[in-house]
Amino acid sequence: MELDAKKTAVIFKAFCDENRIRILQLLQGGEKCACMLLEEMHITQPTLSHHMKILCDSGIVTGRKEGKWMHYSISAEGVECAQEYLISLKDIKEENYNE
Repeated sequence: MELDAKKTAVIFKAFCDENRIRILQLLQGGEKCACMLLEEMHITQPTLSHHMKILCDSGIVTGRKEGKWMHYSISAEGVECAQEYLISLKDIKEENYNE
């Protein structure tokens, strides 16, 4: 999978905040309602919305609406995309050392 610089930056921006890392840790246990994330994070709803937009825009997290609440989960495809990019960096480094 070929990622351009802009898409790569969007993906890794998702990992550049302690609150977003904490959200990802909470989502490791499975899908969570925004109401539960609000309780666990002790942040305001607008702050949660900001972080969830960044996580969803990156593709690392997906959201679905059920009634008045959003439910979020980690996207296997988004995680795989980030992993592939990191692996490609490692491959480049190894190629340069082998020359």
